[in-house]
Amino acid sequence: MATEALGSQVAATDRSAGYGQLALSVLRAGGRVLGRVFGVVRPVAWVLIVATIALWIAGQSLGWWELTVTAVVIGAALLLCLLFLIGRTAYDVSLDLNRTRVVVGERAVGALTLSNTGTRAILPSRVVLPVGHGRGVFDVHRLAPGEEAEELFAIPTSRRAVVKVGPVSVVRGDPLGLFERVHRRDEPVDLFVHPRTVLFDGQSLGFLRDLEGLPATDLSPDDVSFHALREYQAGDDLRHVHWKSTARTGHIMVRQYEETRRSHFVIGLSTSPADYRDDEEFELGISVAGSLGLRALRDSQRVEVRVQERALPAATGKQFLDALSGLEHSRARAGGIVELAGSVAATLALASVVVLVCGSKVDANDLRTACSRLPFGARVLAVVVAPAGTAPALRRIGDADVITVGALEQLPLALRKVLA
Repeated sequence: MATEALGSQVAATDRSAGYGQLALSVLRAGGRVLGRVFGVVRPVAWVLIVATIALWIAGQSLGWWELTVTAVVIGAALLLCLLFLIGRTAYDVSLDLNRTRVVVGERAVGALTLSNTGTRAILPSRVVLPVGHGRGVFDVHRLAPGEEAEELFAIPTSRRAVVKVGPVSVVRGDPLGLFERVHRRDEPVDLFVHPRTVLFDGQSLGFLRDLEGLPATDLSPDDVSFHALREYQAGDDLRHVHWKSTARTGHIMVRQYEETRRSHFVIGLSTSPADYRDDEEFELGISVAGSLGLRALRDSQRVEVRVQERALPAATGKQFLDALSGLEHSRARAGGIVELAGSVAATLALASVVVLVCGSKVDANDLRTACSRLPFGARVLAVVVAPAGTAPALRRIGDADVITVGALEQLPLALRKVLA
């Protein structure tokens, strides 16, 4: 009997759980339907709906037929406007950007094509194309079956950014703007607005440690940095036998080496807002870092880029510039140039050249501290970006060369002075 009672309780529990799941599914479906229904009503229409109900109640309660007639007229207007939502919007939408990567100041040109692939005509409608924080609106005429319409547009690019273009929305609404039915088509496209960069002749900053760089702690059987002698082991290259020691000890002795660092070009770009006077300085710093990184990549160097709290991808020039396009100021708790230098030293101990880029609000003491934290033996170059009109300057802070530039075009000349 106890077993039967327990089975009945379990069955009842299962039925209750099943009813609960069914009720939840019904509520979710109802919520989606209500969301689509209420989604077509604009705020102005809600005001008119409430006014219609209030006027009707007031007219019936007070016996004022004027209020009742007003409510009927407004209600009829609302019903007529609802009729404009009827109709198909099944366009075949194609969004094509001529270029998805441009430089600040260039115009990105694109085309929006809408085709009616159905068997019935599509009534006139509006097409909304979101572009970043703005949007473009196009009026599309009636399209017969098999007909298409093309709209050309240009996107101004006055600032570095990653601009999301789309998704395209087809809007069917009434002339009074009371109701609006929106159908989204196509997928958004990212437009990368790259920072300005400057080209300059190849430089040798990244190759100073290729052959005679400081040795690492890893031992190697074949390198240029001699470490010690040891007894011969099977498989050792006979070219590294040290014959004088062999003759003196009576055992075959071979040379052992320490691995030297490879050419490793590191850029530390400060994104702390406290390091820059204004946004123009920050943009100049990004352009300087981009120019240096592209030159190093063209010289086939291994490039690493660090900003506060993270690394930027820099395997190729396109990848590097894409990452710079979306770069923003870091949080205050991430620190400034000193903390960035400490992060570089902790993660890139074998760097051969480190370039720090910061704004003019960084004083000489902080810059000296930052340079002292960098990996021992690496050549250090600091680039300080200054307000427009500042003349280029070169100075020494500790073991680091520090150049100051007030414009991107001053960078090649300043680098030539460093390498002279």
